[in-house]
Amino acid sequence: MKRFKILRRWFARKFGFAGLMCLALLIGFAGIRVWDPPPIQELRLRTFDMFQLIDPRQKTARPVTIIDIDDKSLAKLGQWPWPRTRIADMIVNLTNLGAVAVGFDVVFAEADRLNPDVVASQMRYLDDVTRAKLRELPTNDQILSEAIKRSRVVLGETGQPAVTSEIDKTLPLTGVATVGEEGAERFLFEFPGLLRNVPVIEKVAAGRGLFTIRTERDGLIRRVPMIMRAQGNIMPSLSLEILRVVTMTPTLLVRTDKTGIRAIRLKGVEIPTDKNGQLWVHYARQDPSIYVSAADVLDNSVSPSKIAGKLVLIGTSAVGLNDIKTTPVSSSMPGVEIHAQVLESVLSGAVVSQPNYALGVELLAALVIGLLVIIFTPNLGPVRLVLAGAMFAAILVGVSWFFYARDRYLIDFTYPLLSTTAIYLTLIFASFVREQRQRMQIRGQFAQYMSPVLVEQLANSPEKLVLGGEEREMTIMFSDVRGFTTISETYKHDPQGLTALMNRFLTPLTNVIIEQKGYIDKYMGDAIMAFWNAPLDDKQHEINACEAAIQMLERIDVVNKEREQESAEGGHVYIPLNVGIGLNTGMGVVGNMGSDRKFNYSVLGDSVNLASRLEGQTKEYGFPIIVGSKTALAAKDKFAILELDFIMVKGKTEPEVIYAIAGREDVMQSAAFQRLRNITIEMLGCYRNRDWQGALAAIDRGRRSEDADTLEKLFKLYEARIKDFQLNPPPEGWTGAYALLTK
Repeated sequence: MKRFKILRRWFARKFGFAGLMCLALLIGFAGIRVWDPPPIQELRLRTFDMFQLIDPRQKTARPVTIIDIDDKSLAKLGQWPWPRTRIADMIVNLTNLGAVAVGFDVVFAEADRLNPDVVASQMRYLDDVTRAKLRELPTNDQILSEAIKRSRVVLGETGQPAVTSEIDKTLPLTGVATVGEEGAERFLFEFPGLLRNVPVIEKVAAGRGLFTIRTERDGLIRRVPMIMRAQGNIMPSLSLEILRVVTMTPTLLVRTDKTGIRAIRLKGVEIPTDKNGQLWVHYARQDPSIYVSAADVLDNSVSPSKIAGKLVLIGTSAVGLNDIKTTPVSSSMPGVEIHAQVLESVLSGAVVSQPNYALGVELLAALVIGLLVIIFTPNLGPVRLVLAGAMFAAILVGVSWFFYARDRYLIDFTYPLLSTTAIYLTLIFASFVREQRQRMQIRGQFAQYMSPVLVEQLANSPEKLVLGGEEREMTIMFSDVRGFTTISETYKHDPQGLTALMNRFLTPLTNVIIEQKGYIDKYMGDAIMAFWNAPLDDKQHEINACEAAIQMLERIDVVNKEREQESAEGGHVYIPLNVGIGLNTGMGVVGNMGSDRKFNYSVLGDSVNLASRLEGQTKEYGFPIIVGSKTALAAKDKFAILELDFIMVKGKTEPEVIYAIAGREDVMQSAAFQRLRNITIEMLGCYRNRDWQGALAAIDRGRRSEDADTLEKLFKLYEARIKDFQLNPPPEGWTGAYALLTK
């Protein structure tokens, strides 16, 4: 301890307080790297992504062929799942063409719905004789089982987030043995449940493996688990099981140490993994030549050279079957090709890995370069300092790239670069603080001869105080709390409570707007005005504004639940907060508005007025988010958009089609929303064509639909209009536009 104090004093005298701060930073960053929090991991992963993009794996051979259940196959042979007899025909054809092994990136978890006995039970108008004959026929699953038995087939299984049924212990599992430290299986990814194939085909397969793929935090797939735990059993991945079957390895050997899994051994092959048993996939560019349409296999039109001597994977690239993944080299790679990439990497020996000494190299590099920066930075001029920084960065990047290019080792340069940059910036900041102290002294001296206010203005940028503005397209938002007057009356004897309530709901709404790149223009009591695409450009300002609106409703729901619980516990009256939001996209003039003494960065224009009017209409139409036509057009592929009306707002001469946002893309794709939207479109079409009975009939059908209560207010509004028009028909040339009487 005494020696440490002496060393610290010497370091402080030599390099000053800033040097001590940098030394503390160096130690702190070393601790952070050992802890390895998610932000550090993601920075490292992005580096490895860049390496793969620059230098992907070069294909020297194509040992894998993918039989693709593609859109062509679905169009020709019908929707998935196909009858198991067709799958059996595919296996027979592949085996006859010389496939080494066939792996399924699909699971046959239930009995075939077209089994003869099922058909016999479900089809009407069959006579007893025909029904009995059907029941005597072998099932489609049995036919598939016979085809699998005569071939070398590896079936796919998948881990489940919950146990759905007890595992059948009579079905075979792959043998796994551990070499090294015991208990390392705790590092494996674990799935509580396991979804297996129907027993009749499971028990005759040559192997079984999990095709479950885990994504990273950012949604990319960089590593594939080669071995996992599922419902208490250690199981190989689909690609690893295929390799085990073709190498005729009876038992997989998992090499472990104190840090976790290190490698997996098969006959003549050792596959390096990370501590969780994952393989870093060394990706090649997507290769369309390894794909063969399943339809071509079934009609025997595929070239034998595509199949003979190949490992065959059966999977799908069809968009509707939702097996598209994102990888460092592709934004849309079918999941089955990831398994193919793993097989190609292992078979060609072109795998990437992080060596055991990677962490030590990174810590040593950060320590050496950090100390060099602390020692030499104070003595270098600005130009030399920049050159030295560039040199250190080039060395770090170069060493990392050298290891990757030569040995396919992943050594991270971002951590030492980040550590060095933090030290460098700390030294620069210390220098800046010293200069600011000198400037304060100068200000104090000049203040004796000039007004301190004028001196301060000279030190700032006066050009920012000039009035003016620019015209640009923006998305404007107005939000207001419905019935806030009633809520505020409950606080008439507690003004502090009302202030706290306003802060409580305005804070999360403000945070959402800022998080979605919006600009808060002003607060008007319980209302907020905001806009997008100014002062900074935002190419997705309509999308960001719509997402902000939805998140605002979600945040208000959270606040309401908290208030409801607090009211129940305290015995207070609970009145929920409901927000109405209007969005409109259009041209506006934005800039510093006001006088030469006081101004505000704000926006003016017709589009602003319309956004305000739309917010006011949310209570009339029964939807909390109403948007103009330009906003709806830009957001129609990302959100559930519902046309509401064709209106003429007070003070405007041009009508506007207005829409409601009912949710995000998941809502848009739901069957219930599609039905309601179709009914609404039909209702509006009849209404605008003066077909009052047709519109009322559509409303009646809508009320009988699922989730129809969300449209009840809209239905009532149109019912009232139609009844009025039946008594007082609209004039000739009526376009369907409805003039609003209120703002």
